[in-house]
Amino acid sequence: MSYLIGTDEAGYGPNLGPLVISASVWHVPDGLPSAELYGRLRTVVTDSAADFPRVAIADSKALYHSGKGLRLLERGLWAACGLLGRQPRTCAEVWDWLAPGSADDRRAAMCDGCDDAPLPGEADCDELERLRPALSQALADAEIQLVSLESRAVFPEEFNRTVEQCGSKGLALSRWTLGLVARAMAVLGATAGLPSSAGSTVGQANRGAPAPAGPLRHAAPVTFSVVCDKHGGRDRYGSVLTECFPDVLVEVHGEGRQRSVYRFGPPERRTEICFQARAESHLAAALASMASKYLRELAVRALNLFWHERLPGLRPTAGYPQDARRFKAEITPLQRRLAIDDRVIWRAK
Repeated sequence: MSYLIGTDEAGYGPNLGPLVISASVWHVPDGLPSAELYGRLRTVVTDSAADFPRVAIADSKALYHSGKGLRLLERGLWAACGLLGRQPRTCAEVWDWLAPGSADDRRAAMCDGCDDAPLPGEADCDELERLRPALSQALADAEIQLVSLESRAVFPEEFNRTVEQCGSKGLALSRWTLGLVARAMAVLGATAGLPSSAGSTVGQANRGAPAPAGPLRHAAPVTFSVVCDKHGGRDRYGSVLTECFPDVLVEVHGEGRQRSVYRFGPPERRTEICFQARAESHLAAALASMASKYLRELAVRALNLFWHERLPGLRPTAGYPQDARRFKAEITPLQRRLAIDDRVIWRAK
């Protein structure tokens, strides 16, 4: 059995709102490279925002620009959730699907005010229903299956605390990302009857303990190919991989500005993890990019709503540094009256 896992984040640079990291997992024919996923599904999936009626699964920066609407992100995500047997109808249900257990953190960060809003807000549900049979059939014909899509939302208080502990937000991002990867691999390994002790500490930090391993006897070999975007411009990830997968010998197969490649594990559970620039060119990472961006936009919209309801006329913000400082200065007097501590809304780095 072979699995492709793609990860990506949204919100690495802003001072307001969460950092969101996502991972999509695909079951594919043995030996199928991640770069060939688009080609196998070209009749129904595209990486172009303008190529209708195919479903656009692409880098979220190509599908969404501030003020231009969420339609393309919703169109791809609801197509994906249909493949997974999901039909979320509100913001809260989307959060519960992609980032279960995040409600308390959203509430603490004033990012839950839109939970009851109906979704999808802009995508055409009737069109999605018409597209779903062809999409499902194309995946079946190509022997490809979308297995899961999961996100990890890190709100300011946790973000500040963890970055301080790690010493850099690049290392913190790597740990959160590899936590999602380790959890997915643990669950899939258990499903295949393979033992897994990898990523236990990081998996728990990602709000989900790895699934218990099944018996090894008669288990089929499982291979994992993981593609991640570069984290903070770093080229070397061997030490953090060793930390997250402590029971294996991590082999370095090249470290450079474009790609850093690592392999580990016995023949029955072989893993390759690649950190590369523009990982969103791979379909699995592109879907993760879309999920991350969508959840972040929902959170930032709710944050803006919270403050606008209390300060009519306040201009909304996307949370990025220059405008975030303007927004923060305007809400500070009210923030003090409400006794809201900076650490729950403002990211120091």
